[in-house]
This record gives sequence, C-alpha cells and structure tokens, in this order.
Amino acid sequence: MADKKINPEELVDFAVTARKYKTLLTPKYKARKPWTNPSPYDVQSSIPGTVIKVLVSEGQVVKEGEPILILEAMKMQNHVDMPFTARIKKINVTAGEHIPKDTLMVELEPAD
Repeated sequence: MADKKINPEELVDFAVTARKYKTLLTPKYKARKPWTNPSPYDVQSSIPGTVIKVLVSEGQVVKEGEPILILEAMKMQNHVDMPFTARIKKINVTAGEHIPKDTLMVELEPAD
C-alpha cells in the first residue's frame, strides 16, 4: 500500500476510547448489507437450517412462550417460540424447506 496515494477525502473519522483516528473503508465494508431495526412482528431465523414442522396455522392466536415451529440445524432441533401473545398473520415457510439465516419465517399481528 506504500505505492498507492491516499486521497484525504476518502478517510473517515472513528473514535476509540475518546481518541480520534482516520482510516480507509474497505470495499467489503462499503458493500455490506445495511442494518435495519427488525420489526417485533417478524419472526426471522437466527441460523440457517431445515424447517422440520410448523406447529401453528394462519389466523391462530398464540400465547407468549408457545412453540411456533421446529428448525433443525447441525442435527439439533431448535424450537422457535412465540415472543409475545399475537395472531399469526402469515407463515412464509413449509416443513422440509431449507432456509438461510435471517429468513422471515412468520409474520405476526396484534391479537384482539
């Protein structure tokens, strides 16, 4: 990197324990997926895996802590539980489906 001339306009500020530094952002960092605040009414997969069984149906009111579905990852079955009492608006996965991380599995809506 000694041969490359650095354009001062490309440098960005960042702070570590109240000290400011300048650095260049890598192409990978610039191309990253921006973070968005997730909706509490979206149940997303935190790991990739296979949906083994869907335990609820659309329109059903499910109480907090009850299981919604079973997701298998690395030969372990993970029960995905309801985060709070709500109605199932839409189920976006089916049993046997392989899903990646951050897949929207179930959409919720407030229970009446």
